[in-house]
Amino acid sequence: MSELIQRAKNFATSAHQRIGHRRKYSDQPYQVHLESVARMVASVSDDAEMIAAAWLHDVVEDTPATLGDVEREFGPAVAALVQDLTDVSRPSDGNRAIRKETDRQHTAHASPRAKTIKLADLIDNCQDITSHDARFARVYLSEMNALLAVLGEGNTRLLNKARALHGECQEKLSQRAGAEASPSTIGLAALFPQVANSLLLRRFREVFTAGDIAEPLLSFDTDAPARDSARIMKARHLKIAGIRVDGVVQAYVRLADIAVGDVGDGDRGGAAPSGRQLQHIAADQVLAINAPLMDVVGILTRHDQCFVSVFDSVVGVIERDAVNKPPVRMWLFGAITLYEMGLLTLIEKIYPDGSWQGILPAGRLEKARELQRERQRRNQHCELIDCLQLADKAMLTLEYPPARDALGLPSKRAAKALIKDLESLRNHLAHAQDIVSHDWVQIIRLAHRMAELSTA
Repeated sequence: MSELIQRAKNFATSAHQRIGHRRKYSDQPYQVHLESVARMVASVSDDAEMIAAAWLHDVVEDTPATLGDVEREFGPAVAALVQDLTDVSRPSDGNRAIRKETDRQHTAHASPRAKTIKLADLIDNCQDITSHDARFARVYLSEMNALLAVLGEGNTRLLNKARALHGECQEKLSQRAGAEASPSTIGLAALFPQVANSLLLRRFREVFTAGDIAEPLLSFDTDAPARDSARIMKARHLKIAGIRVDGVVQAYVRLADIAVGDVGDGDRGGAAPSGRQLQHIAADQVLAINAPLMDVVGILTRHDQCFVSVFDSVVGVIERDAVNKPPVRMWLFGAITLYEMGLLTLIEKIYPDGSWQGILPAGRLEKARELQRERQRRNQHCELIDCLQLADKAMLTLEYPPARDALGLPSKRAAKALIKDLESLRNHLAHAQDIVSHDWVQIIRLAHRMAELSTA
């Protein structure tokens, strides 16, 4: 194993382990999937960059790492492969079918090397999903078939294997006794119709936007002296500035990349910023100023920066730390509140006449009764169900298999982990603690859940 591949293996394994990421159905450590994909790629190529990218192919979508992190650790070639393998659809683009078509078009323009890695990923996922989840497998196989149509430039051996496996899995599903006839699992909108169809949810999506947290982007012409640019950025405490090409901001530069040596008031020399590691602003890094915050989270999942435009001109920048700002915290707290409202309505539906009391552990039930008695002592009328904590509501809901299906949770263990993560985020929000460092993965998931509801 080359040094590059070993570093990629270590980086990916550590990144997925830090968030407790495991395989959905088997509960194996996630690196089992990564190793399978890397081995498949290694079986058809000795290209170290490809094998490294195979280890890293999910690190941007599923962990706090960004494409910038990958490039800094492994160079632009590996980062380009990972970017080709990373979905670009935004949460607000629409339902799953619409988002998957956007991602398929992105894959269609990927390099042949990236398409080979994607084939290995499809093969491993197809085997796993078809073996464990017949209902979702129907959805996945349909999406896989569409992807295979644009992966013809990938390795021929893996392409043929993927096509054969697809056919075998289709045949197995058609023969499997008791397989669900429905083409998809119940969606969140069907599970929480009162929330999904509410005017409140639509207003909630529109109130907070990218413009609420963006910082103005100072920009320089491409021929501006680097040391002058660095001096101005230091004076204004800016880490990043835009670079104008023909009067239009098309790139950016980091202060760390141009502030070489001592930049004093009398120092007027230096090369142009164009000679100091300019970064091109990618199309999928830019949002309109009125774009919803869920799309900002989507971009910051992939990139270190999200750029904000007005009339197609880049005027602002958002970095991940901005998620700690009050507008985002209010938005996330509101999202959890809407989520909790949906849970309460669902509990009343699936446990009529208070039958949930026989499901909740005795200790948790007694805590709810204590709270009810205290509220009644204060002349605050409330039902016992109104005194349940978030963890209680989530636990009761996730005892209901269709709810676990809708949330993509194959087991009670996974459900308990979700509850713990959601409570962690809410507690950090309530106490004004850093949510970017502690809860980034849960923020991504929550944004996607709200998108599923609001685009239904």
